[in-house]
Amino acid sequence: MLLSVAVLAGPNFGQNRITVTPAETHEALINPGMGWVFYYYDDDLRQFGAGLDPSDTVDYFPGVSVVYFRVPWSFVEPEEGKFNWTLIDSPAQRWISKHKRIALRFTSTESSWPAPQFATPKWVRDAGAKGHFFKDGTQTSSSDDFWEPDYDDKVYLQKLDNFLAAAAERYDNNPDVAFVDVGSFGVWGEGHTQWSTKIPYSAATVERIIDLYCKRFTRTLLAANDDFAMQGRGEAVIDYAKSNGLTLRDDSILVHSGDQAYLSAPVADKFWRQTPTIIETQYYRIAQKAGIWEDGRKLLSAIEDYHASYVAIQGGPKDVLHENQDLISKINLRLGYRLKIVEASWPESNALDSGLAIEYEISNVGVAPCLPGGHVTFTIKDRNGGIVAVLVDDSFDVRTLATRRPGTPQSVRRSIVANFALPEPLRERSYVATGTYDLFVSVGTLTGTPIFQLPLSNSDGQKRYKLGIIRLTGTSRIKLLSPPD
Repeated sequence: MLLSVAVLAGPNFGQNRITVTPAETHEALINPGMGWVFYYYDDDLRQFGAGLDPSDTVDYFPGVSVVYFRVPWSFVEPEEGKFNWTLIDSPAQRWISKHKRIALRFTSTESSWPAPQFATPKWVRDAGAKGHFFKDGTQTSSSDDFWEPDYDDKVYLQKLDNFLAAAAERYDNNPDVAFVDVGSFGVWGEGHTQWSTKIPYSAATVERIIDLYCKRFTRTLLAANDDFAMQGRGEAVIDYAKSNGLTLRDDSILVHSGDQAYLSAPVADKFWRQTPTIIETQYYRIAQKAGIWEDGRKLLSAIEDYHASYVAIQGGPKDVLHENQDLISKINLRLGYRLKIVEASWPESNALDSGLAIEYEISNVGVAPCLPGGHVTFTIKDRNGGIVAVLVDDSFDVRTLATRRPGTPQSVRRSIVANFALPEPLRERSYVATGTYDLFVSVGTLTGTPIFQLPLSNSDGQKRYKLGIIRLTGTSRIKLLSPPD
C-alpha cells in the first residue's frame, strides 16, 4: 500500500491528507451473483461430484461459489407426492456450510445410458400423459428406449405444476439458492428436442412452461436457455423470458470450433445489464479431444462477450484446474463484477466536532455490473477492534459502475463529509476519545454491513479492509447518557 501526504483544495479538503492507492491482490473473489459453478450432478450422476469424498468441497478451485444439481424429475419424485429431497439436500449442505450456494435443474427428458428411461416419472405416463419413445437421441421409436413427454399434454403440465409447487415450497426464496433453470422442456433440459424426438414445439409451448416456473418460483432467479429459440421458435420466446424477469443461460460454449464456438452473445446483450448471465462449456475432455478447447481462449472471449456472471465447465475440477491454471486466473480477474478501490484520501487528523471529509475513487474491473448493488462504507475502529464510527456513502450505488474491456476501467470519484455529532441532551462521558484510530473500507448495505469481498489485503475477517490510520482530536459532541441511579 502506497502512502503519501497531500493538500487538496476545496471545502473540507484544505488540511494535510493521507492518500493511499491500495494494491490489487489478484485473488479469486466469492461474491453474490457471480462465480464458477461446480457440477455435483450432471446428466451422468456418477460423474464429477458423486465421486468426491464427503469432505472434498473443491476448496482448491479458486472462485467456485455455486454447486449445481441437475437431476431428472423422476429421481426426486419416484412416486406421486413422495419426494427424495435428500438426493440434493445432503450433498448441498457440504457447500452451504462454507457459505456457498446451490443451483437446480429438474429435467423431463434425458438421453443415452446411464440416464433413466423416464426422466419424467413413469407414473405421469401411467396417469395418462402422452409422449414418445426415441432411440438414443437419434429418432422416434416404438420400442422401450427413452421416453419424452408431449410438452403440450395437459396431464404432464398438471403433474409438473404440482411438482414445481413442492420444489418451490422448499427452495423458493431460499437464501442458499442462487438460481433455478427452467429445465422442464427439451432433452437434458436444454430447451430443444434436437437429440430426442425432434418434434418442433411452438414458442407458446415453451412460454407455458416458463409460466409454470414463474407461478411457483416468485422470489428466485430463473434461467432461460438460449436454445428456447431453436427449431423455428425465434427470439420472441427469449424476449418473453426476459419480460418475466428470467436471465439467460447458454449451454453450448465450445461445442463447435472457430467462429461457431459460441453464438448467443447478441442475445446475452439483452440480459446482462439487468440479470446475471450464465454460460456452460461443452464437456471438457470432449472439447479437448476434438481440438476445440485449444488453450481455452475462446472461453475467456465468451465471458467477455456475454458479460458473464457465472461460468461452468463440465469436467473434473482437479483436471480442469491443473491443466488451465493460467486461464482460470485470468477468468477470475474478469468474471462477474470486481470492485476496486483505486484511491482513497482523508485528513491526517480531524477534530471531533467538525465534519470528516473522505475522498475515494472506485471502479468495476469485471465484465458484469454489480447487480446486487451496494454502498461504499468507511469504518473507524479503535485499537481493540471496536467500531467507533460507520460512514456510509448512501447517495451512490456501486451497481451504477460501468463495465469496460480489459485495461480500460471507468472509475468514479466520490467525496463524502461525515458529521460525528448527535443531538443533545446527551451528557457526561465522551463517546470518542482523542487518539489514533484505524480506518477501514467496505462495500455493503445502506446501513454499513459489509457484503462484498474486495481484492484488497488487510481484512478484519468481516470484509472490511484497513486503509490506514487517522487521528481524532478535540472534544466530541457525541455524549453518552449516564447510567440511571
